[in-house]
Amino acid sequence: MLKLAGVFLFVMIIAGILGFVVDVAGTLAKVAFFICLIGFAGTVAMKWLGHRTG
Repeated sequence: MLKLAGVFLFVMIIAGILGFVVDVAGTLAKVAFFICLIGFAGTVAMKWLGHRTG
């Protein structure tokens, strides 16, 4: 019984770490998306204004 409790504790710790990693990765993905969106909007605005990009 004690061995089973140890296994469940180990699984709980791993699940907590993985949940944290997934949460951080999701936040980084959102930040990267908005940075790329701002860059895309800037590129489109420059094209509309007639400036050459790249």
